[in-house]
Amino acid sequence: MSLITPDFGLLFWMALVFIIVLFILWKWGFPVIVKMELDRKDFIDESLKKAHEANERLANIQKEGESILQEARERQAQILKEASETRDAIVEKAQDKARQEGARLLEDARVAIEQEKKAAIADIRKQVATLSVEIAEKVLRQNLKDDQSQMDLINRMLDEVSSK
Repeated sequence: MSLITPDFGLLFWMALVFIIVLFILWKWGFPVIVKMELDRKDFIDESLKKAHEANERLANIQKEGESILQEARERQAQILKEASETRDAIVEKAQDKARQEGARLLEDARVAIEQEKKAAIADIRKQVATLSVEIAEKVLRQNLKDDQSQMDLINRMLDEVSSK
């Protein structure tokens, strides 16, 4: 007996076992394997379909996101424009108010200066009048004999007034 060439009985039993195993697989094994393969194919097909739908939804979401972003940019530009216009209006209003306030303060200062000037002139007139009266009083009290004594007296009086 040789290991390379089997005997006829061994071939018969091997063929019979092969046919029985083939029949069992054909009857119960292959349908289960085919069903599992079909289920797997259906699962893969469904997964691919869902992935395709997800990609489409993602593309739609991206488009919506871009449109929302564009709308937000437009709204931002509009808000910035409105804010700029409001700022310009507020600045213009503040400048007008500042001009009016400056003009009013300037006019108040002019009026105050004019009043101070009038008060100073009145005070100077009063002082001149008082000095004139004092000079006249002192002149009358003294015995004025000559022009030289009168001039000396006037000079002294003016020096006294200047020193005050």
